[in-house]
Amino acid sequence: MGKRRGVSAVNVIFGWLRQQSNKVKIALGIILSLILVVFLKITVKNHNHFFVASELIHAAGILILIYKLTRQKTCSGLSLKSQEVTAVFLAVRLICSINMEGDIHTVLDFATLVSTLWVIYMIRFKLKSSYIKNLDNCHNYYVLIPSAILALIIHPNTSYNYIHRVMWAFCVYSESVSVLPQLRLMQNAQIIEPFTAHYVFALGIARFLACAHWLIQVFETRGHYLWLIGAGYFWFPVALIAEIVQTFILADFCYYYVKSVMEGQLVLKMPV
Repeated sequence: MGKRRGVSAVNVIFGWLRQQSNKVKIALGIILSLILVVFLKITVKNHNHFFVASELIHAAGILILIYKLTRQKTCSGLSLKSQEVTAVFLAVRLICSINMEGDIHTVLDFATLVSTLWVIYMIRFKLKSSYIKNLDNCHNYYVLIPSAILALIIHPNTSYNYIHRVMWAFCVYSESVSVLPQLRLMQNAQIIEPFTAHYVFALGIARFLACAHWLIQVFETRGHYLWLIGAGYFWFPVALIAEIVQTFILADFCYYYVKSVMEGQLVLKMPV
């Protein structure tokens, strides 16, 4: 009885949300996000753990794909182009991490890269008959070339050499838009099967945690990094914007994902 009441309440809430304008939905999303960021700030003492959690959740998302590919023997609904962009920025970030840090992030990046390359191999060769190529029509150069150009112009000003600084900036920019081919494919297909939806939702949670880290840094330094804009130092604000952009790119999908899960739907339907 309690479960039915809970489902009914959820349906009422989502029904009310559907009736609201896009401006209201965006405002509510921003307010909810800020509340969650404040909650994380209060409950998590070491905010650097957000990055570790983000990478772990990304790796978990890849494991969901591996399960789908090995058990269901199909790659339907998956974007090969999105996986290729992911492999590119992970490979570049791994090189940077080995030369610049060499810590837990290096291990996680290596594991995620290997898993992503395996997914690419399965889509390209083992399960290519189920790959819907005509729906995966967002070309990689639309994502990678602008990221590379922006990295050459705006990159961190640290003690590391110029190449590593540009490579690191490229990783941040390309990661922020790497999910676009996957979202484009799902938009074209309109119907998303569960495992693909779980994977993209995991990406959304991972990006939110990373974005929360940067927002908390801004708050704790009282906007100190943002004042660096006046000194011609644009790296931090642009990196923050990149994180926010990806978070909002995934926010709409996460809304429909949560709605479908709460309503007990196994297949997620995207709006036209």
